[in-house]
Amino acid sequence: MSRLPELTAGEMTPEQRRVHDTIVAGPRGAVRGPLAVWLHRPELAARAQALGEYCRFNSSLPKKLSELAILLTARQWSAEFEWAAHRQHAAEAGLAEDVIEAIRKGEVPTFSQPDEQAVFDIATTLYREGRLPDALYARGLAALGQDQLIDLIGVLGYYALISITINAFEVRPPAGTQAAFADAPEDWNVCFP
Repeated sequence: MSRLPELTAGEMTPEQRRVHDTIVAGPRGAVRGPLAVWLHRPELAARAQALGEYCRFNSSLPKKLSELAILLTARQWSAEFEWAAHRQHAAEAGLAEDVIEAIRKGEVPTFSQPDEQAVFDIATTLYREGRLPDALYARGLAALGQDQLIDLIGVLGYYALISITINAFEVRPPAGTQAAFADAPEDWNVCFP
């Protein structure tokens, strides 16, 4: 159970209900995970869900690259809920099973596409070093183009917010979901050397 219980319809303020209904009417169709936490602060929930809707459903990144970035972020923060929510989306978007499994274990996967390699290198470098060196920036720009590179950074930032929310409020994956990181390194700093 999360540190914050999900609000029932009877517990919601009018503003919380408005934000809840907006989220439910959108492409997500439900309020769960970090959105359920943020709903306790409806203005945060409204703004975060709008950014999330753009990052997940409307960015210039192809779905496979977006899901790759999301899985890398979930793994970086060992955010089990986020991994459980996106692991299947990544497979359905065409991300190779061996790549997904390597990420789950915190290992460096082998990529056949330069855009996938660029997403991996950019994400892991930013998470490890907090900066993007000039050479990697240039390689990312060549592989992705300006619009996709900007959107990639937005996706990484948004899903880092999701992941730290999940971890801070102990949002658990649905009951019966097998832990993804039980046999992987516990210290997120050891991922993706």
